[in-house]
Amino acid sequence: MAGPSLMDSLFQSSLEDVIKSLRLCPPGSESAFISKSVEDIRREIKSTDPQTKATAVEKLAYLHSLHGVDVSWAAFHYVELSSSAAHSHKRIAYLAAALSFNPTTTDVILLLTNQLRKDLSSPNVHDVGVALSTLSSICNPDLSRDLTPELFTLLGSSRFLIRKKAICVLLRVFKHYPDAVRVCFKRVVENLESADMGVLSAAVGLFSELTVSESTPYLPLAPEFHKILVDCRNNWVLIKILKIFSKLAPVEPRLGRRLVEPICEHLERTGAKSLAFECVRTILTSFSDHVSALKLAVGKVKEFLESDDSNLRYLALQALSVAVSQTHTWAVLENKESVVKALSDGDINIRLEALALVMSMVSEDNLMEICSILIGHARRSDPEFCNEILGLILRTCSRNFYELVFDFDWYVSFLGEMARLQHCQKGKEIEDQLIDIALRVKDVRGELVKVARNLVIDPSLLGNPLLHRVLAACSWISGEYVELSKDPVELTEALVQPMTAFLPPPLRSIYIQAAFKVLTFCLCRFVEPSGNTMMTKESILGLLNLVEANLRPLAAECDEAEVQERASNVVVLIELARPKLGEQQESDVMMKASDFMNAVYDFFSEELGPLPAGAQERVRLPDGLLLGENLDELEEICGGDVNCSLPTSFQPPLQITAEEEEEEEEAVAVSESTSLLAKHRKRHGLYYLPSDDRGAYPPVAIDEEGEEEAEEEDDLRKLSLLTMKRRPDNRVKARPVVVKLDDDQQQQTGSLQKVVSGEADRRKGRRRKQKSRGQAEIPDFLL
Repeated sequence: MAGPSLMDSLFQSSLEDVIKSLRLCPPGSESAFISKSVEDIRREIKSTDPQTKATAVEKLAYLHSLHGVDVSWAAFHYVELSSSAAHSHKRIAYLAAALSFNPTTTDVILLLTNQLRKDLSSPNVHDVGVALSTLSSICNPDLSRDLTPELFTLLGSSRFLIRKKAICVLLRVFKHYPDAVRVCFKRVVENLESADMGVLSAAVGLFSELTVSESTPYLPLAPEFHKILVDCRNNWVLIKILKIFSKLAPVEPRLGRRLVEPICEHLERTGAKSLAFECVRTILTSFSDHVSALKLAVGKVKEFLESDDSNLRYLALQALSVAVSQTHTWAVLENKESVVKALSDGDINIRLEALALVMSMVSEDNLMEICSILIGHARRSDPEFCNEILGLILRTCSRNFYELVFDFDWYVSFLGEMARLQHCQKGKEIEDQLIDIALRVKDVRGELVKVARNLVIDPSLLGNPLLHRVLAACSWISGEYVELSKDPVELTEALVQPMTAFLPPPLRSIYIQAAFKVLTFCLCRFVEPSGNTMMTKESILGLLNLVEANLRPLAAECDEAEVQERASNVVVLIELARPKLGEQQESDVMMKASDFMNAVYDFFSEELGPLPAGAQERVRLPDGLLLGENLDELEEICGGDVNCSLPTSFQPPLQITAEEEEEEEEAVAVSESTSLLAKHRKRHGLYYLPSDDRGAYPPVAIDEEGEEEAEEEDDLRKLSLLTMKRRPDNRVKARPVVVKLDDDQQQQTGSLQKVVSGEADRRKGRRRKQKSRGQAEIPDFLL
């Protein structure tokens, strides 16, 4: 294509024309206009007229920066324009190169080496400046190696502006070409004594960045840095010097004796908040063993906390966090009123920092009081901050195998209270801790069963999907430790109540399995030779009828295989147990049912314990088992009816027509369980779906939030009064034993799926023991 004519150059659109035309484009037509503009630029950029080429490059750089146009094809034209004698053209070319050149993939960068060397040696200070700016953007190992001599010369330039820019470029050059340090290091150190504040700031900034990666090589420069700390009055330079010393102090602890005094002088004298905060942070992180300096820093933090500037309050809280990390918790206690007050701040970041500091004041003595006050504060907070409070409480209390928890009865009750909060979204964490405590702390299982019972029998919780994980843990605990329950019949009724139809299938299967265990326990307790006056023959038969009425429809037809299988297990158990309980004489009942029921109950009697995190990895894979086998063909084999994803949301039960409901009621009317079901519906009407609206969801449990501001202030005042001083130990009972595994360095939370999966091995082992002892064998359907 021929170059543009003179007329094309005369009527060439400027960058301003392109911007105005682009802004006036109708919506949707910008792409077409940009494509047309790029075509015009492709023609204009080939012009031999430097002004025409410069205008084309200028427009192309704009389109690349703001609209992402590919300009890799124009790289050579940038190099051509950079050789122009006019500084305005050279500046446009270098700017375009800095914006579009990739140091690793743009091949024409090497063609710029001679032009950059020429411009770095130019007497025109503006040409040198623009060349240095471009070099910092496109620097690569080759350019760094070839241009190091020119940079060394510029470090001694009489022009302070050039010297400052050359020092700034060295950071990138040192990164790509480390050998340049030996060439330029001495000149850079000499600039630490420069009288020009810009050059000094650049040199100090360079060393501040270099000490971040490795500070030891720069320790010999401590005298020069100390001189700057003492003599300089520029806040920016002093902040950089403080950052350097905070990196050097761990390498040479003796620096503290020389540095504490000037740092404290700056802290007392300066009115700049930025410099004062940097002094505070340097003292807290590097010189906290100097008591006088530490007290001065904490006093300054107190001033920040009382400031009206939210940024200063946030920085002050961060400084206290640093003090806590250095084991100076007394610094938080001296400012506890301000820290507690920050829990009600309007800025969420300030509230989070204050919350972390409050939890840092927790000890074994004040854990219960602080957690109780924080849970009340969470109840009145917005959902986001509420869950931050709950998450931090859970992490703190479970730290190092619950080392801060002395009263586990209180803690499991506290977890139950936490689960009932309206905005609680920590169901998984609460589930993990409930199961973990159940497995590790044997003495608290009685209280755990009580807490689980209170959650399971409350039908209003079933409609809250945020509690499904907690309800799963509670139902498993209720079934696993049913012998500790005061009213297993009530528990059975709750586990099979009709409103469980709102639960997702995975959770419903856990409910049914728990009902299986509880029902087995009730049968065993009824047939015990010692007798049980609490349950009569009629009541146990009525309980069987109630469970069968609720679970037989699931055993007959259910879309979820696991739910159907577990329901079938319960139904078959009832069918096997009912004939044995149908005799007329009580003694005959005991004799016929005792062996069978004891065998079934013994099936679950082996106690589960915690497992180390890597227990599954130690199990040897059976021969022929391919864990990496591709199952993509399964869908073709099954005709496309396979759905491997488990539903995560609850669904209403299937709608039942009025005719089907009437037939079902007539069938129930002639059965033996009619009276018991009527009594159960009368006693627990809330457990049953409304007859007029069978698809309605139960109400979600919502905590009231009607606390007054005075109550909130009172709670915060109580929280501020709590200290870390140990009170007299007047506890009546000792702390229960928490089971720990020697080979498990990390706490294994024991999710419900992992715990329940362990029951398969327990079943097999129990069956082998029963065979060896000659006990009644458990039917195959249970295995």
